Amino acid sequence: MNIPSRVFTVIPPAVGREYSGNEKEQGLEVRTGHRESSTTRPREVQVTGVAEVSSSADRASLRISVSNTKESVNEVTNSVSRRLEYILQTLRQHGIRDEDTSLRRFLHHEADVYHMDAEVMIAFSDFEKMEQICSILLEKLDKSVCVGTPRFYHSPESLSQLRQRACVLAVENAQQKASKVSQLLGQSLGPPLLVREEETKEWKSKEDEEEGGVREQASAHLPHIPTVTASSQVSVSFSFRDRSRKKL
Repeated sequence: MNIPSRVFTVIPPAVGREYSGNEKEQGLEVRTGHRESSTTRPREVQVTGVAEVSSSADRASLRISVSNTKESVNEVTNSVSRRLEYILQTLRQHGIRDEDTSLRRFLHHEADVYHMDAEVMIAFSDFEKMEQICSILLEKLDKSVCVGTPRFYHSPESLSQLRQRACVLAVENAQQKASKVSQLLGQSLGPPLLVREEETKEWKSKEDEEEGGVREQASAHLPHIPTVTASSQVSVSFSFRDRSRKKL
């Protein structure tokens, strides 16, 4: 990723030496003060680092609906309950936790019949396991059971880790930049003095924002997995080591 760099260095002049005129280059500014300020001005380099990190969705929710119509309440309840029990048993056999599932039922009376609708919502973190469960249910259950299209999304933990990775990588890029600048100036890079995150951004791909809903409806057999990108811009100040100190 080619992003313009911004570098600011402060190197006090040697005693008796002063600069005049414009000594700037694109992306690098070297400033020196007068002799009286050389003892107070810190020896440091300030750089910016930018990084972008992308991540695909790590969670998926799946809706399984069951519906049936019978002439009595007991008949429709028993019919739907048997199918629900098979679904829940299949989930347990594949290691799906109870806290990752939710169940709802609704019974209503129409004319001389009773109709019951039920749905099971499951949250998955293992997409391969989700595909196995879908295949089993579609094969074993009749048309009264509908297995929906998975909806993929990012968990809060995943988004938090994504932002952290972007910030850490931006700091690493700033450190590499400062190291090269110090070598260019014949200095030895010291420890950081200040690290500040100046800007963070987060966005979905244009495909996810503009065509995600249409794609999900049109491609039921190939559900789209969205991607989120996070960027971070940091400003870091490093000190220059004092080479004039004698080693003990």
